Amino acid sequence: MYDIAIIGGGINGCGIARDAAGRGYSVCLAEMSDLASGTSSWSTKLIHGGLRYLEHYEFRLVRESLEEREVLWAMAPHIVRPLRFILPHHSGLRPALLLRLGLFLYDHLGGRKLLPPTRVVDLTRDEAGAPLRDSFRKGFEYSDCWVDDARLVVLNARDAADRGADVHTRTRVVKAVREAGHWRVTLQDLASGAEREIEARLLVNAAGPWVDKVLSEAAGWNEARNVRLVQGSHIVVPKLYDHDRCYIFQNPDGRIFFSIPYEQDFTLIGTTDRDYEGDPGAVAITGEEKAYLCKAAGEYFKQPVKVEDIVWSYSGVRPLFDDGASKAQEATRDYVLREDGDRESGVLINIFGGKLTTYRRLANSVLGKVEAALGAKRPEWSGGEPLPGGDFPVLEFDAKLRSVKQKYPFLDDRTALRLTRQYGTLVFAMFGEAIEAGDLGRDFGAGLTEAEVRYLIEREWAVTAEDVLWRRSKLGLRLDKNQIAVLKAFMSEAASRAA
Repeated sequence: MYDIAIIGGGINGCGIARDAAGRGYSVCLAEMSDLASGTSSWSTKLIHGGLRYLEHYEFRLVRESLEEREVLWAMAPHIVRPLRFILPHHSGLRPALLLRLGLFLYDHLGGRKLLPPTRVVDLTRDEAGAPLRDSFRKGFEYSDCWVDDARLVVLNARDAADRGADVHTRTRVVKAVREAGHWRVTLQDLASGAEREIEARLLVNAAGPWVDKVLSEAAGWNEARNVRLVQGSHIVVPKLYDHDRCYIFQNPDGRIFFSIPYEQDFTLIGTTDRDYEGDPGAVAITGEEKAYLCKAAGEYFKQPVKVEDIVWSYSGVRPLFDDGASKAQEATRDYVLREDGDRESGVLINIFGGKLTTYRRLANSVLGKVEAALGAKRPEWSGGEPLPGGDFPVLEFDAKLRSVKQKYPFLDDRTALRLTRQYGTLVFAMFGEAIEAGDLGRDFGAGLTEAEVRYLIEREWAVTAEDVLWRRSKLGLRLDKNQIAVLKAFMSEAASRAA
């Protein structure tokens, strides 16, 4: 009998599992695929206040998001880092006075402490203006943060498990029924097909785009329609400029999109916003979206961005709460919690919407409902403790990188940076007392070694090459087909031995 059973291994489910386990509740989490394999790994990868949400008067959401930026940065200074964004003034769109007002609010709503403030930029003199068309002469520069979204999910799951939670991937919830004041939940191992039952005093439905499907198919609710599925797609092209700042661009259709330095050699451009119908697991970028993003970027950059330049693209479905907004980009990004049942019948908490930045706040709100239903155990704690690997001061990433290089001098600079960004202090647990490259086992390419892959299998629930190459890392951008085939064979063999 668990206190809490959680359906869904995205950022919300794993964040709730971490918070709950740290408060002393017994937790079981079931994810039907890999952790972060749905919406949570297909974001723009930003910890941000949501500048454009001010236009829709979502001041509470913006304030909460802005407050969370530096909290999450302090919790995970390896996977979260500050960024500076350039907003060029487009004379035909939002007036400069409106942009100034919005950025003034952005600077002052959220209690900014370490992140630098907004400033006006002369794009005719600043290097940030060099890649842009000559018509853009003035801009504004402000702060937000970058995050490795999939790793944020995995590290929350790892911390939850370290605190006692049972985390099961490739495990589907096929049935959930109320029984004598608690829930009887049937879990199916998708590898073997075997089923087993668990019991829980409270059930959390954090299935993201599948939240209504869980209600309909597993819980037996009829016509569950609470979320609006909105497709967001991104493209990755060879890097368009050499400096480390990002751009936020306005489009004549009212949308905004970002251009962000990505994985040292690339530029990430996105996102789109369009309503989506169908299976969220089958979403894919369309030719229309590729053309849209290329054309939009070409309106700002001197260098044309062509569809044939795209080296990778990804697409995900955001499960936004259906608030009746007329346009997809106007639908609220806020989260909504709906509670069903009571202590006598068995409580169900459904999660609709939400965003990466506010996942910890969402989890805290859910735990408030858990405490009301099950009784309080330990106080709120999640914002004051680092995620695994993030146990070093927020401004000392460079020092931590130097210590990794000193401990493992055989690592090249690119690999040392990647490993420190992904794992922080966990690098030392992963590589131990290795003194030369050969101690890490075979090299699959791009600095990915057998020691790292084994660590991901044993500690981070990685099962397939895709788990390693596109979620635990982005090395899929660098390995060729032959190297990927070797990695697949190795992981298949490792899985057979584990079975």
